[in-house]
Amino acid sequence: MLSFLSPKPFLKDLISENYIDIHSHLLPGIDDGAKTINDTVKLVNALEDFGISQFVTTPHISHYVWNNSIETINNKYEDTKIQLKENNAIVPLRVAAEYFIDDWFENHLKNEKLLTLKDNYVLVEISYQSAPIHLYKTLFEIQVAGYIPVLAHPERYLYFHKNFNEYEKLKKAGCLFQLNLLATVGYYGERIRKASDELLKKGMYNFTGTDVHHMHHIKAFDQKLKIKNTSNLKEVIANNQFFKF
Repeated sequence: MLSFLSPKPFLKDLISENYIDIHSHLLPGIDDGAKTINDTVKLVNALEDFGISQFVTTPHISHYVWNNSIETINNKYEDTKIQLKENNAIVPLRVAAEYFIDDWFENHLKNEKLLTLKDNYVLVEISYQSAPIHLYKTLFEIQVAGYIPVLAHPERYLYFHKNFNEYEKLKKAGCLFQLNLLATVGYYGERIRKASDELLKKGMYNFTGTDVHHMHHIKAFDQKLKIKNTSNLKEVIANNQFFKF
């Protein structure tokens, strides 16, 4: 009873001094994240103040919206490193991508290498409107190609809330789950907060990420947790040590 009545911690206080963030949008002007190098510097400084020690930033690759490629992302990455140095910001930064699963991605997977979080771990996302028709086929093909799919923010796909068995199917299909930390403070709404809590309770998350795009996201880290399964969250946060570089 006493633990139940204990005050909830602030989200930022759960981030350890050696946390590795594997999902963010820090490269300037390449997607819906940071717009300028000044935005990047502000975001990085704020995240480092929380205790984040390393970043694997993940710009969108969504052919019909953000038509990025390994080349455009790597070029922006190299340019950003130079600009960060000019702004006296020494940032432990690596780059990957957040791939949107659609028909373009299915064809891309057959012909091109993917930009991974580490080794063969690839971050993917799906539509917020409805699941792709060939989702499980694509997840299978990702693995046949030698990759391990890490699904970004599964709690945000509302259509899965109606049938939690779909989450079980995704896990059985070899899909790992990455929790957006801001879901635990209700940033995306009550339904998504509840889903994140339930997925934490069931031990279904593998990793976490900030998914930071702008300073509004940063401010939300000053909020208190609104979930019950805090101990489970701490364990999943600790799992990100796997991506240390």
